[in-house]
Parts: sequence; C-alpha cells; structure tokens
Amino acid sequence: MELSIMLCFFTSILFIVLFRIFIKSFVSKRHDLPLPPGSMGWPYIGETFQLYSQDPNVFFASKIKRYGSMFKSHILGCPCVMISSPEAAKFVLNKAQLFKPTFPASKERMLGKQAIFFHQGEYHANLRRLVLRTFMPVAIRNIVPDIESIAEDSLKSMEGRLITTFLEMKTFTFNVALLSIFGKDEIHYREQLKQCYYTLEKGYNSMPINLPGTLFHKAMKARKELAQILAQIISSRREKKEEYKDLLGSFMDEKSGLSDEQIADNVIGVIFAARDTTASVLTWIVKYLGENISVLESVIEEQESILKSKEENGEEKGLNWEDTKKMVITSRVIQETLRVASILSFTFREAVEDVEYQGYLIPKGWKVLPLFRNIHHSPNNFKDPEKFDPSRFEVIIEQELFIMHYYLP
Repeated sequence: MELSIMLCFFTSILFIVLFRIFIKSFVSKRHDLPLPPGSMGWPYIGETFQLYSQDPNVFFASKIKRYGSMFKSHILGCPCVMISSPEAAKFVLNKAQLFKPTFPASKERMLGKQAIFFHQGEYHANLRRLVLRTFMPVAIRNIVPDIESIAEDSLKSMEGRLITTFLEMKTFTFNVALLSIFGKDEIHYREQLKQCYYTLEKGYNSMPINLPGTLFHKAMKARKELAQILAQIISSRREKKEEYKDLLGSFMDEKSGLSDEQIADNVIGVIFAARDTTASVLTWIVKYLGENISVLESVIEEQESILKSKEENGEEKGLNWEDTKKMVITSRVIQETLRVASILSFTFREAVEDVEYQGYLIPKGWKVLPLFRNIHHSPNNFKDPEKFDPSRFEVIIEQELFIMHYYLP
C-alpha cells in the first residue's frame, strides 16, 4: 500500500516537472518568435506625424507595399501591429479572448475608463445589452418621426446659404444621438452639451500631453465640464422619479447596476461612436449620389414610390419604421458607401497575452489595427473595388464589411 502511494506521489512529481519544462519550452519558443517587419519611428512619438500629416491611406499603402500585409509601427504613443488581410482581420476581431477593444491612451482618458470600449466580460456584456436594447428596431420605431423632424429642421436651416456638408451632417447626427440618449429632454441641454463635446472631440487624436494650450489639455477641461452637465441631468431625473425609455433611462435603471461615473463615461462613448462616423457616411452618400446620377434617380424613384403608396392607402405622409424596410435600393447605397468610403480606416484592439500569428509574435499589451479600407479596396475581395456600384449587394456576398465590428464593440 505504501509502495503504491509513493509510486503515485513520484508519478505526480514527475508529471509536474515535465509539465513545467514543457510550458517553459513553449513560452521560450514564443518569445523567440520575431516581431512583424516594419519601423517604430521616433521614441514615444513613433510614426504618428507621418500618419496624420498626409492621407492615412497613403501611409498604409506604402507600408503594405514595403513590408507586406502585416507590419509593426508606433502610433499615438502605442506600439502596434497593423494587418490588412481579411483572414487576419477575422482572426483579431473574432478572438475576444486574445484581443480586447481599446483605444490610444488619449482617447481612453477623454471618453472615460468605464466606457464599453475598454472592457470585457460581464460588465461589457451588460453594457452591450443596454445599448442594443435602445437601438433595436422595437425601440427605434418609436422615434422615427422625431428623427424625421430633426432632418426637416436641418434642411430648413440650410436654405439660402452656402454650407459645408460634413459640418451640417455632424450637427444633424449629434442631435439624433442626443435624442436617442436623452429622449425629448435633449432639447434643454443641446447647446451646453454641443459646446463641450465639440471642444472634446478636437483632442481625440492628439498626443496625451496635458499642458496648458495643448489640444489634449483643452479637451480634458471640456470633458470635466461635460461630466458635470451629465451629473446635473442624472440628478434632475432622479428627483422627478419618472420612467424613461431612452438610453440614459436604461443606464439609470437600478437593474443595470451602473454608478454615475460609469453612466457618464458610456454616454460620452455612445456620442463618440455615433457622431463623426455617421456624419461621414451621410456626407459620402451625398457625394456618391451626386456623381452617379442613375443611382440617384433610382433612389428618388424608390422614395417617391413609397410616398405614392402611402397616399393611395390613405396613410399619413410622415416616415415610419415600416417605410424603411421597403428601401431596398437605399440600403444598398448605404452598404456600398460603407465599403467604398471605409469611414474608419482602422480600429484598435489590444493583445491580452502574447499571440503567435503567421510565424510572428504580437506581444501582450500591443495594439492591433485591422486596416478596413485596404480590405474593402482589395481586388481580391471585391471586383472593381474603386467603382461605386450598389448593385454588388443585390446578392449575398461572402465578404463582410469589417467596419461594422466597430459599431458594436
């Protein structure tokens, strides 16, 4: 009996020793892997100025031509690996256990550390559920008339004056974002929130140098003021003790378990995610429709057909959710605009551990940037990629628009 126990003990010790040697060998082998080819630029600054002093797509194209579809760089104070193949993008975006959503330190400090973008696990899942609940069709259908009203007011404000389309679209999308977050109460806080947020967003791509006069310093000051306004709104709602169906109402629900700081960080995060990207898409839609008259005519015909049908059926002229489901051609135009314009050239993920991919090491803590535009404009993925052709979405295609991963972190 004693012999059996000793044998078992000896076997266990032997297994532990062998296992430790195996793990040590495995870890050593991983650390022996080379980093992807590329250059890191200047200390701390890296290649940030090279990226933002020109068209970013020129920067990426020159790197891909020199180093291939996977290369290293140093952007906004972060060492990073950039990837430009669909396979690599899928690997990074679908491996949540290896790569977590993240942003450079400057954006993380401006948006707030409790924002959905910087977390994983149960907290992330809870926030995602709350955000999706607010933007699901069953919720959106109730505010479609209000969105139409904002659109009509925006168009009226443009009459008789020279406009910059992108700036007008930014104002429009900001107002719609506030409607989704604060409901009809947004009209009371619109100007205050707008003034602070506009200052904040100017610092998003700045170096995190918090010295008076820098964009980052001004942005952080505006961030503090924005948080104070949100605190006032939250306090006012608690005093009224009313039930709200908007995003802020979902965040404030006792079942959500969110603190005021978490609520504020995620409200700012949603505005960030909804504003510039959506405004850019709308601006590019205007541009592409203006350049492709036949497509414009098809969209107008579809919209007029929906209006005519409503009149014939004795329905109100106002837009509703059911109308949007009939906009097949319009939907294809939006999809093709997302592909051709590729509003987000890239997004950020962070390796949560050392990762081996295609014989290279992606070190723990490094940022990984899938380059969406290069994927969407590759002839290997789309025929005649530079051509604006909404008809390519008439059939289901295997390629997915990787940009959509950004909107739902």
